[in-house]
Amino acid sequence: MAAPAINIGMSVKDRENISKGLSRILAESFLLYMKTHNYHWNVKGPMFQTLHVMFEEQYTELWNALDEIAERIRSLGFAAPGTLKEYLRLASIKEIEGVPSAEDMIRDVLAGSEAVSRLSRDVLTLADKAGDDPTVDLLTERMQVHEKNAWMLRSLIDSDKAVAPAKAASRSAKPAAKARKK
Repeated sequence: MAAPAINIGMSVKDRENISKGLSRILAESFLLYMKTHNYHWNVKGPMFQTLHVMFEEQYTELWNALDEIAERIRSLGFAAPGTLKEYLRLASIKEIEGVPSAEDMIRDVLAGSEAVSRLSRDVLTLADKAGDDPTVDLLTERMQVHEKNAWMLRSLIDSDKAVAPAKAASRSAKPAAKARKK
């Protein structure tokens, strides 16, 4: 006896298009998980402790998200990709040879987080048009996580830029103070 047809208020075409997008997000997320876990193991230098802990938090969160994304694809009636070959074909995130410097690791994970966020935003638009609120909710959560991670990673390498405006303001205040004394 065949399984009953899926009747959740969405067309087969909408479910298929959303599942394809989610499959790409799953692939991007898995490759980002692998990179982040690798960097957790291999980071070294003055930021070792900070990055070791941060990478662990991020790869653990990614690992848990993989299951949610795959289960959503299955809920829509399609097979979730599950091989490295499929992930490499579907994803824009590429592997890096060797062990990069700590700052290059940060930049790489940052780029991956932003890639997942951009793709999630695109697929969210499809899901929203189809009335697929569970996928919209899932992708909203994914974007929040990846955008927060990107902000934290960016903050580790852009710290001097945040100070620059304050220094410029203090420099411009000094001539004004001297002018008032005269």
